Amino acid sequence: MGDCESVAPQLEGEENLIAAAKHIVRALGSNKNLTKDVKKILADLGSQLSTMATIDDEGVEGLKSGIEEHLSVVEEKIMSWETDESMIWDSSPDEAFEYLSAVDEARKLIQGLENRCLNGEDEKELLRRAHDVLQLAMQRLEEEFKYLLVQHRQPFEPEHMSFRSSEDDGVDVGSMVSFGDESFEESARRDSVSRTSEECIIDLVHPDVIHDLKCIANSMFMSNYDHECRQAYVIVRKDALDECLFDLEIEKFSIEDVLKMEWGTLNSKIKRWVRAMKVFVRRYLASEKWLCDQIFSELGLANFVCFVEAAKAPMLQLLNFAEAISIGPHQPEKLVRFLDMYEVLADLLLDIDALFPDEAGSSVKVEYHEVLKRLADSVRATLVEFKNAVATNTSTNPFAGGGIHHLTRYVMNYLRLLVDYKDTLNLLLKNDRSVPVLLSPDSSPSTEDESTSNDFSGGVSAMTLHLQSLTSILEANLHEKSKLYRDASLQHFFLMNNIHYMAQKVKNSELRVIFGDKWIRKHNWKFQQHAMDYERATWSTILSFLKDESNSSNSSISRTLLKERLRSFYVAFEEVYRTQTAWLIPDVQLREDLRISTSLKVIQAYRTFVGRQMYHIGEKHIRYNAEEMQDYLLDLFEGSQKSLHNPHRR
Repeated sequence: MGDCESVAPQLEGEENLIAAAKHIVRALGSNKNLTKDVKKILADLGSQLSTMATIDDEGVEGLKSGIEEHLSVVEEKIMSWETDESMIWDSSPDEAFEYLSAVDEARKLIQGLENRCLNGEDEKELLRRAHDVLQLAMQRLEEEFKYLLVQHRQPFEPEHMSFRSSEDDGVDVGSMVSFGDESFEESARRDSVSRTSEECIIDLVHPDVIHDLKCIANSMFMSNYDHECRQAYVIVRKDALDECLFDLEIEKFSIEDVLKMEWGTLNSKIKRWVRAMKVFVRRYLASEKWLCDQIFSELGLANFVCFVEAAKAPMLQLLNFAEAISIGPHQPEKLVRFLDMYEVLADLLLDIDALFPDEAGSSVKVEYHEVLKRLADSVRATLVEFKNAVATNTSTNPFAGGGIHHLTRYVMNYLRLLVDYKDTLNLLLKNDRSVPVLLSPDSSPSTEDESTSNDFSGGVSAMTLHLQSLTSILEANLHEKSKLYRDASLQHFFLMNNIHYMAQKVKNSELRVIFGDKWIRKHNWKFQQHAMDYERATWSTILSFLKDESNSSNSSISRTLLKERLRSFYVAFEEVYRTQTAWLIPDVQLREDLRISTSLKVIQAYRTFVGRQMYHIGEKHIRYNAEEMQDYLLDLFEGSQKSLHNPHRR
């Protein structure tokens, strides 16, 4: 074929040279001043040039014959595979090489013919045949290209994570009456995938066929069939990317579908989306980009274009789900999931910018940044809703037993969970006025608190302000709930339990870093004050029956009055026993501390009274000894009502 390409320009150059020489001879011959000898020389030269032109015409005819013969050989090679149903690259490397060589020859024949001035119908027919042969070859190469991509695709197995088995583990943040301590430890475990496994580049197509794919792509691009080649790649790889999402259990949903989902179902799908997002971007898309670079690296921007076209639809599918979540209701239980989604998108931002760097990927980048912004807005809006939900949570009946209210558990466990998102919340809440900060006068951050919860500028962090605001709102709500109790002692008992719970949650968790030691001391003092107020409200009147109003054993008080006072004490004590055995202090240490404190006061007063007045009262009127009284006091605050029936002494 090389001879054909070199001969054609050479003959064409000779034709031009002969024509120019003839023109010069004619011009000289028209000069009347020439001698006979010169005229004879010019006549001989003209005759020789005419002979050479005749010979050249014969050469052109020979060249046409050579090109046609060469084209027939190429055509035969390419047509031989049109009737063969097997694939060329499955036969042998030699066959594949020969086929690509034939394609290359057809392309060069077309170039050679197009460089000539095609005046005759024969030459135009040759060019048409060559184009037809090349088109058939391109169709075949497109099929072979797709076949290699499909047949040698490597399976994607996210073996490092089990989506189905883990998606329902633990109990998530739910309604304010279902979020307890036992379930919290499970639900507080944040879903995560190790960065090492995320960033591992895998071979999506077997390395053995990468060279073949590259050769086919180069051949198609050189033959001006680059669009067909890119289209073939995108079709196959888009299907592979869709299958990857299927393996990651990501389904296609419209925005309407997402908005109609029950929270339990939606919560599971969000957790699955968060886990899948990192794997898809950092592992699968990174590997897809690597595959594009291997095949199209020598073909200009084709690698970028092919990657973007293949990855765009799957990426937009993932982003559409996140967008649907962001425009849905901003219910408090969704806050943690909003934060999960925001953090994974923020974490992948540099990866996305690197994968879609040019104008071709701008649509994906723009949508990505927009969804990230919407999720940030959703976090802020949901935090406002959360505060409103805490503030407006009302009760029509007092909480049974004066124990720890469900709202208190919910809020404090929620705050513990938010500590994991400290950096993100500080970023989103800093200088943001859409989330109001409501602090009671005694909950304002102090200088001491600032030492453990500062932001970068040295002031109190945005998260500290907002979490303290939430606890202030919670305390105000608890005070309102305490007013539902008619018994003043139970009001203080309820507040003691709940404020103690708040203080312990902060003290024994990462919240301590956020709230600071002064906040803890302040709330320790608060619950202790409520404990003392409870003791006064419960026992002051009862112990007044045992008050010694005389200065000697010869009391002026009548024996009847002493007996009546002791009987009144027993009646009141038994009523307290009946009532307060049903009250509950869930914290073992607090329960024991209050029992001991109560016992010291009651037993001491009882022993003193009985010891001094036994002579005047008589042993038969003593119902219980001090040890029995102490044992009865140890029954209090277990949450199981008891009564003192048929005491053995009257």
